[in-house]
Amino acid sequence: MRPLRGLYAIPPDGLDTPTRLAASEAVLSGGCRLLQYRDKTSDTPKRRMEANALRDLCERYNAALIVNDDIALARAVGAAGVHLGRDDGSPVEARRILGAKAVIGVSCYDDFARAREMIVAGADYIAFGAVCASVTKPDAVRAPLELFHRARNEFSIPACAIGGITLEKAPSLVEAGAMLLAVIHDLFASLSGANRDSDARLADILAGITARARAYQSLFKDVSSS
Repeated sequence: MRPLRGLYAIPPDGLDTPTRLAASEAVLSGGCRLLQYRDKTSDTPKRRMEANALRDLCERYNAALIVNDDIALARAVGAAGVHLGRDDGSPVEARRILGAKAVIGVSCYDDFARAREMIVAGADYIAFGAVCASVTKPDAVRAPLELFHRARNEFSIPACAIGGITLEKAPSLVEAGAMLLAVIHDLFASLSGANRDSDARLADILAGITARARAYQSLFKDVSSS
């Protein structure tokens, strides 16, 4: 398993399956090695089919697939791990079901005490956010950069920043101590309407996503993996 650092790409809800797979391959082609499957709207058979396809895609790129919110789905498809929100189960439960090698991430919002608790419970990374105004979750609590300074000094696992991140804002987050940048809108906003676009237009969009993923990854080239 590669070190948990760099771009953590999260293709958005609402994509058809071919577009989701194409967008995922675009970020993996740009060097991203941590991909989250997040779909809160589709039925179970579709989610399992897509998660299986993404797992295969990640394996081709030596990347890790993390399933959002759903321990059972992560286990069913053999994903690398799961990301848990406040109401999605505990790291202890996830570890019991997914095994010792699973990557378990936990949302901690703006709550440093929760982060401590989740680390004791076995989390492999903790996530703070929203660090900026979020298009995906406009009402999300805001998490100050000081959380990342503290996490770098006090924790032995990576802290992930999420919420409203753009390429322009990302360097200050890395400097503050974020070892993972979870990005949705800034990577994938150009896909809006892409399901109906021409093949040539979609190819241009995907090339832009790859280039943006590469730019995010370049922010971590001098960051130690220790």
